Amino acid sequence: MTVPEDGGGRWRTSSASKEGQDCVEIDMDRPTPDVGIRDSKDPEGGELWLPRASFRGLVVKLQQRD
Repeated sequence: MTVPEDGGGRWRTSSASKEGQDCVEIDMDRPTPDVGIRDSKDPEGGELWLPRASFRGLVVKLQQRD
């Protein structure tokens, strides 16, 4: 896994997120093979970087909970 330097990315929340809700932001736009995840309420609190395949697996598991 590569933890990217600042710059070159764009953090965003899901369009399904509601204002004031507990959300995460993701960054898939950096020139690395990884996806960044962070808390939207505490963007300076740290980031988790996962390989894209692992991120896809996480999303699939979360969707199965609904």
